[in-house]
Order: sequence, then structure tokens, then C-alpha cells
Amino acid sequence: MGKVGRVLAVALLLLVGMTGRADAGDVFSLWTGSWEAAPSGTVPAVPGAAFRNVVHLSVGGSAVRIRVSNRLGSAPLRLGAVTVALRRGAGPDAVPGSMRVATFGGAGTAVVPVGQDLASDPVPLAVPDAADLLVTVETPGDSGPATYHRVALQTSYLAPAGAGHAADEDGAAYTRTTGNWYYVSGVDVWGVTLGSVVAFGDSLTDGNGSSIDSNHRWPDRLAERLRPFRLGVLNAGISGNRLLADSTGGPGALNRLDADGLDRSDVRTLVVLEGINDIKGTPEATDPLDFVRAYRTIVARAHARGIRVVGATLTPDGGYSGYTEAREAVRQEVNALIRTGSVFDSYVDFDAVVRDPEQPQRIRPAYDPGDHLHFNDTGMRALAAAVPLVDLL
Repeated sequence: MGKVGRVLAVALLLLVGMTGRADAGDVFSLWTGSWEAAPSGTVPAVPGAAFRNVVHLSVGGSAVRIRVSNRLGSAPLRLGAVTVALRRGAGPDAVPGSMRVATFGGAGTAVVPVGQDLASDPVPLAVPDAADLLVTVETPGDSGPATYHRVALQTSYLAPAGAGHAADEDGAAYTRTTGNWYYVSGVDVWGVTLGSVVAFGDSLTDGNGSSIDSNHRWPDRLAERLRPFRLGVLNAGISGNRLLADSTGGPGALNRLDADGLDRSDVRTLVVLEGINDIKGTPEATDPLDFVRAYRTIVARAHARGIRVVGATLTPDGGYSGYTEAREAVRQEVNALIRTGSVFDSYVDFDAVVRDPEQPQRIRPAYDPGDHLHFNDTGMRALAAAVPLVDLL
């Protein structure tokens, strides 16, 4: 929806006094992406189990819509039940009275085709900004490998095979923990917002190096800055992801751009931090112009959807095991091309923010969790603080 359309929609909703009802047939859609986990691979399924995923929203609304993924699976995914609730405390318990069953085309069960995501019907549930939700997916049988997000940095829960626990408010049945997100790939909210921002990248965006169960990834910190402006933030980072090729970190950036970025609800801006794995990976990328061509492809595809693209310079990795002077020269050349201002609509100079002034090929010690590549909580905050809000609003 364009700016004029949004203003008209908001004005109409205010006039008719809409109070929390979200119907699929409404003329104006104010669905906004509030949380995302980009599918990164598959693991063996646990037939009959219920996965209770803990997800942290950026912005709230009066209803939610759950996205379930079988994008990387090899057989149709049978859903026995999908539920959503507000989380109580720090475990798998739901806030009493908040448990809702998500339906798909009016039914409580569904089949997700291979290679696809499936969005639920609107679920009437008022959720505040920065809420923790419990999104539980129960699979009644073996539907083949489970699509998941490997590096969640969030404790979620599993009720072993036995079925019937998806709607439990009491989390007593959820006796196992996991550091992954299973099947769920997004949560949209219904409400008056300015849209959403997608942070698109690799492990630096995924949050590696930040504290577990803290929501201290740089996109989380950016969401805190944007909350007063009613902008959602979606984290489309995948650890190990590459710009120029597929890898163990999932489909490459160009192959997943639509599903993880452009197809999300009401996206207005894409922030791209991707490429360091191509420089230090195998096979390694050595031509900076290959990066520019890929970046410009991302920009062109985003512009075709009316989406702005903010690029980020590649951050230092001096001291990391894969570092070499030749690879550092490629990084510097790529950054120099980004800084010309001719690649993206605008750019944020993450490199300048986090590099050690005494050793610019390295991260500042205060930002380094110890591996000389990723960022600790302090470094994540510095990255988020560097993004000019004027480029996102």
C-alpha cells in the first residue's frame, strides 16, 4: 500500500471506529510484519511432537497472523494444530486466557506444500509492542525433514510425541528445550503502522555473539529505536549465508530474497549486510564487481516492489581464522564501492562504526565476543545506533 493509500485507510478506520476486528475480506489491509525467522535448513522431524516456539515481536496489534514454513522440506507438511498465546514469565507457560487456535481457510488442520509457506487466518489476539509469543506447531505424523531456523539464540520448548498439547496454557508437558525455531517463519500483526523494515544478512544479523534469551541482536535494538514510529523490524539473517551462492547457511541471498524479504507484509525498506562469507568462504569470491552486481540485482528487484534498499559496509574480521591480507583487500574494495553511493539507495557505514582505530582490520575489543568476527551485546547496540532513521521512515 502506498503512502496515500495508507493515509486514506487509516482515516477510514478511524471514522468507522475499528476496534480490534480483523476480517479477511476487509477492503484495506493493515497487516505488518512484526517478527521473522528465515528458514536455514532442515532436521529430522519428531512425529507427534509439539514445538512451542518463543518469538519476540517488534510492534504489536489487535490480531496476529502466523506463517508456517515447509519451504525446505521434501514432503507435504501435515499440521495437526497451530496455536498462539502471550507468554507468561520466562518459560513455556501461556498467559491465562490468551491461548488461541490458528486456523487455515477456517480449518484447524492444514497441509503445507513442499517449498512453500502458509499464512494462517487472522487470529484475534491483542498483542503489545515487544511481546513474547508462544507459537506452537504440532505435527501428527512424519512429514519428512522439518524446516527450521538453526541459530535462534532463544530457548524454545518441545512436548515429545503424544499429541494434544498444542493448546495447553500450562507448559508442564514441554519438558525438552531447543535453541532452534521449528516450522514458524513469521508473525504479522494487524494495526496502524508505517510498515516494516527487513534486516537481510548473515550471522552478524542473525545475532551470533549476542546474549541468549536477551533479544540483543542489532535488528532487535533497531526495533527499539523504531517503536515510537510504529515500524516493525524483521530479522532475515541466516548464519553462514552468502550473497553470491547457496551454502550450508541456506539458500543464497538472491535465491531467498523474495521469500525472506520482498514478500513479507508491508515492507518499506531492506537493510542489507551480506558478503563477508563470500570473501572468507570456500570457494572464495575475489572480484568486488561480483558483489556490486549482486547488490544491484537486489536493489532492482526491491524497487520493482516499491521497496527502498539501504546497504551496509562489510565489517572487519582481522584475527578470525579465515582472515588473510588478500581477503581484507577484497573487503576494502567492496566497501569503497558501497561508499560511492551508487550501489544502494543509501548506505550505513558499519565498518567505520565498529573497526578498531588502532587496527582497522579488526573489530574494537569492546565489541568483540572473542572470535574477532561477530559482535557482543555492546557491538550490536552500536550497529543499531548507526542506522540513520531518516533512511527508514
